[in-house]
Amino acid sequence: MTSDPEDRGWPKGLRKWRTRLFHGYFLLSRPMTFGVRGIVYDPDADSVFLIRHTYVAGWHFPGGGVERGETAIGALRRELKEEGNIEIAAVPELKSLHLNRQASARDHVALYLVTGFRQTAPYKPNFEIAEAGFFRIGELPPETTPATLRRLDEVFGGKPPSDYW
Repeated sequence: MTSDPEDRGWPKGLRKWRTRLFHGYFLLSRPMTFGVRGIVYDPDADSVFLIRHTYVAGWHFPGGGVERGETAIGALRRELKEEGNIEIAAVPELKSLHLNRQASARDHVALYLVTGFRQTAPYKPNFEIAEAGFFRIGELPPETTPATLRRLDEVFGGKPPSDYW
C-alpha cells in the first residue's frame, strides 16, 4: 500500500500520467498568464528605474511575462537586463501579487523590490522601450501610470497592497 492517499486507485504505471492529465485539463479550463515587475530602487538617491514603452502610454516598472519553464526570478533577471541593462546583485524581495485586469481577466503580476543591482551600461532606446531611467520618488514623470504610483505607495508609503494591479 502506498503512503500517499492521492495514489489510491491509480495503477503504479499511470500515476505520473495522472499529474500530466490534470495539469493539461487545468491549462485548458483555467488558463492564466503570469508576469513580473521590478521596483529597482536606489536608496542613496531615493530613486526608482522606470521605462516608457513604444506601444503603451505612461511610465512603468520594468518587467514582463514569465516564459514556459522559467522561474519568476529568472524572468525578472531577463527583463531587467533587456529593458535597462540592469543586473540583479542581491536576492529581490517579493512584495505583492496582483490580478492585472487591464491586461486580461487571467493575468497575474508578481512585484519585486530590487535594491541590490548594477547597471552595466546606459540604456539605449529600441523598438520596445522608448525611454528608461532613474527618477527620484518625489520627482516622477507626470505620465507615470496610476498603477505604478499605487505600488510605490504600497511599498514605500505603508499602504496595504491591493489585490489588483
